[in-house]
Parts: sequence; C-alpha cells; structure tokens
Amino acid sequence: MKGVSDSNAPKKIKQMGQNKDLKRPPQVLQINKRDSKEDVRDKNNNDLYLSNNEALQEVIKPETTLKNKVLTENLTSEKVKEVVNNLKQNQILNKLEKPENILKKEEISFQERKVDDFDFDETEFLAALNENEPIGLTGENIKGKVIAIESDGLYVDIGGKAPGFMPKKECGLGVITNFKEKFPIGLEVEVLVIKEQNADGMVTVSSRALILRKSWETVSNISKSGELINVLINGFNRGGLTCDVEGLRGFIPRSQLEDGSDYQSLINKTIRVAFLEVNPDTKKLVLSEKKASLITKFLNLTLGQLIEGEVLAIKPYGFFIDLGGASGLLHQSAVTNGSIRNLREVFSEGENIKALITEIDLEKCRIGLDTALLENSPGELLIDKATVMNEATERALKAQSLFVKETS
Repeated sequence: MKGVSDSNAPKKIKQMGQNKDLKRPPQVLQINKRDSKEDVRDKNNNDLYLSNNEALQEVIKPETTLKNKVLTENLTSEKVKEVVNNLKQNQILNKLEKPENILKKEEISFQERKVDDFDFDETEFLAALNENEPIGLTGENIKGKVIAIESDGLYVDIGGKAPGFMPKKECGLGVITNFKEKFPIGLEVEVLVIKEQNADGMVTVSSRALILRKSWETVSNISKSGELINVLINGFNRGGLTCDVEGLRGFIPRSQLEDGSDYQSLINKTIRVAFLEVNPDTKKLVLSEKKASLITKFLNLTLGQLIEGEVLAIKPYGFFIDLGGASGLLHQSAVTNGSIRNLREVFSEGENIKALITEIDLEKCRIGLDTALLENSPGELLIDKATVMNEATERALKAQSLFVKETS
C-alpha cells in the first residue's frame, strides 16, 4: 500500500564500480584483437621477406654486381620488384647484344627464284604420275605374259608393280588337263581384271571371264540380227533341253519345240533355233525352235511385198493377219487415209484381205502391214473396198516404188 514500506522487498542499488568492470572486458578484447592483427602482419612481412629473398636467389646470377648486397639487405616488396625488373632488363639486353654477328640492313640481300629455276620437267612429272597410276581396274582388259606357274594358278606380268594372279579355275572354260602345256612361260595372254589391287599391289585376273564376256557380246549381236544357229543338244530336264552356245549354257523350253512330246529323243542331235532372250546380267539364254521356223518364213518376205491373209483378231489398235504360220499387224493408222469410227466397219474376223509389208523385225518376229497405200484417194477403202482389193496387185506396183527409193 502507498506509504507503507516493505522491509523485505529488495532494494534497487546502483553499483557504479561494477559497471566499469563490466565495460572493461570489451576494451581488453579490442586490445587483444589489435595485438593479434599486428602479430599476423609481422608474420606476413617475415614470410614475404623470406619469399622475396628466395626469389632473388633464383633471379640474381653470379655475374651481377648486386649479388651479396641484395641478399643481406632487408628489402620491402616494392624494392624487390624494382630490383627484379632491373635484373630482367639486363638479362634481355645481354641476350640481344651480338657485336660480331649483327648484320646491317644494307648487307642483307634476297635473290628471287623463278619457276624455271626449280629444275621442273613436265615430261618427267607426267612419267612419274603414270608409274604411280594403279594398273588393273575391275572390268578392264589387259594383255600380259605368263611369268610363273603354281599348283593353284599362274602369274601374269601386266606391267604393274606386282604381277596379276590368275586362279586355275579362271584359266579357261571347262576342265584343263595339261595346265603347263597350255600356259608355257612367256605366253602372251589377254585377261580380264575381276578383283582390284590388294595390299601387296596384286590384282586377280581371269581368262575365263573374258571369254564369257565376248561370248555374251557375240550372241547379243546374233539375236539382234535375227540370225539362226544350229546347236547340239547335250542335256535335258523337266522343263526342256540344254545346249552350249559360244561356251554359254542355253535352254530350250518344251513349249518352244516343234514336237515337245518326245523331247528327250533329241539328245545328241542338232536342231536349228533362234534367240528368245539374251540377258548377260541374269545369265539367261533362252532359245526357240518354233521362232526359227517362223523367221525362216520371214526370210522369204521383202518390204513392199503384197501378201494375202486372213483376219485373225480385231484389237482396239488394229488387226492381226494370219500369213501362213506367221502373223502380221495392220495398225489402225495404216488401214486408210480417211477417218474411221470403228475398225469393224472396214474388216471383220475371218475375212481375207490384201496388204503391203512395211516392216520386218526378225528379232521380235513382227511384220507390219499397210492397206492405206493401196488407196487412190483418202477413204476409198471405206467407200469401195471391193475395188481396192481387186486392183491391189496393180496398185501395189506403184507403192513399191516408194520402198525402192527408201532402200536406195
């Protein structure tokens, strides 16, 4: 209560001396920090002094005049840098100075060389290129000489860094009985490269591959000309007969024989055939006896000849005419010089007509026919077909003069 003192309550007493004691520790702590910083600084200076002296000992050489003086002085870092820079400059100058060997600019002279002064010979350069040019690319024909014979083949000098090797199986067609007798040393041979240079610079060559290539070229030319050949039947299978043509294996299907019922009886017999398919890439060589008979009939035909035949079939593009074992095509563009609405308005199936031969293709066994050349005026065949057919022989004589001019 107010006005009543409580003797037991704690008294608030200010202790001045104790406050001073409380402030003292921070001051002491501050003094200690300063002292510790100074100790660290002194220690760093000592370390710097030692490191500077070590650096000087590495830089200063025995011939410098500051050798003993610098090592005994207590230098600051700035002084050390100045001394080091001075020493480096002196070392660079000593290296650059060459009293006897320094050349004056007036004494230096350069001689300009021209291309002709380099001993350049174009002929020798081209000869070097030819010597280093690889010999023997795949598919290339090369002539050479036999220089060595081994049990598995022979070596041919083809003019390269290394000879060409020809395996025994590539020396020819069929089986070679007397190998050394057929290929004596020094024999000139023509071969085909079938494998390019290996690591030793050697190429693989073949006489057999060259023979086969020439054989395919030969049969291709015969096929294009429509020429007929005689072949000897040497085998058979379920599909037909086999034969040899210029060293190649040919096949005659049973459907292409005149009498395919007893085809096995033709073994070791010679028959006349024509080429149906010649494909060197797929190695297919197909022959036909029926085509040979057809071509034989074609050989009796000439351009401008007037023939008579029966209309076998009518197609949107023309008529097929039977010529007695062979068929000819009368194209719609060669029927008449007039306009046609329907081909059946002109000819019908089974009707006999006369036409001129304008094309003979023995390879494809195709004969081209023409009736428009028999007309005296465009469209006459549509108006008076009977007159055109009756006068076809006389009118053909006029048209044949055109073929004589073309052939001449």
